[in-house]
Amino acid sequence: MAENGFVTVAFDPSYTGESSGEPRNLASPDINTEDFSAAVDFLGLQANVDRNRIGAIGICGFSGMVLTAATSDSRIKAVATVSMYDMSRSMSRSYKDSYTLEQRHKVIEYLSQQRWVDANSGKPSLGYHEVPFDEHGNIVKGRRVLPDTLPADPNPVLAVFFDYYRTARGFHPRGINSTTAWTATTPVSFFSFPMYANIEMISPRPVLLVAGENAHSRYYSEDVYNAASEPKTLLLVPNADHVDLYDQMDKIPFDKLTAFFDQHLA
Repeated sequence: MAENGFVTVAFDPSYTGESSGEPRNLASPDINTEDFSAAVDFLGLQANVDRNRIGAIGICGFSGMVLTAATSDSRIKAVATVSMYDMSRSMSRSYKDSYTLEQRHKVIEYLSQQRWVDANSGKPSLGYHEVPFDEHGNIVKGRRVLPDTLPADPNPVLAVFFDYYRTARGFHPRGINSTTAWTATTPVSFFSFPMYANIEMISPRPVLLVAGENAHSRYYSEDVYNAASEPKTLLLVPNADHVDLYDQMDKIPFDKLTAFFDQHLA
């Protein structure tokens, strides 16, 4: 976006990557939503930035945060999401809302007891952001999101993320999805904090939702599109999966993103 003429700031969310904060590897719907408004603060203090022409892009799980920020921060004049994941929905209901009510209660009980474990030890444990169950209906605990090697017949969602985070494409020795995991109790706050609950408040500011045609996460963007008020656009990128829009420069629709912000930040 900077190469296309925009004053651009990219940031790691609080408690991750190059951003500060303890404990590490913590996600928070409240704090990570605030991160976007803090970035707007920073941009608006720059002498070469027009405060009335600031837009925002959220990628993957932080798409939900950028939409939530835009519902209550009117300084974001246009908002785009790419490969959106609704992390509140993902953590509290699992992929495609597959948790049963019984499983949801089991997850809450596990997370609640995990807080005692962390309180007793004085440090957070690591675990899955979306708590899995085994074939016997028991919760699977772990410190790693992805395995070292891909199983012979992998789950398609696992295969997509493995192809990015566990290969040279996206691997980083300190990357949460590459070598470690989120704090085990990260999902607690997401159960109580539905993302973009007031999405109608973004209108009349525009929303652009970009998703891969073949992305397992496509339904998140489609559901947000149905919930949002006009003006809104859903852009499906042909022959692209979820992670293609992280790094495949020939598939990321920079032309569409540029045209969107050129029009709506004019």
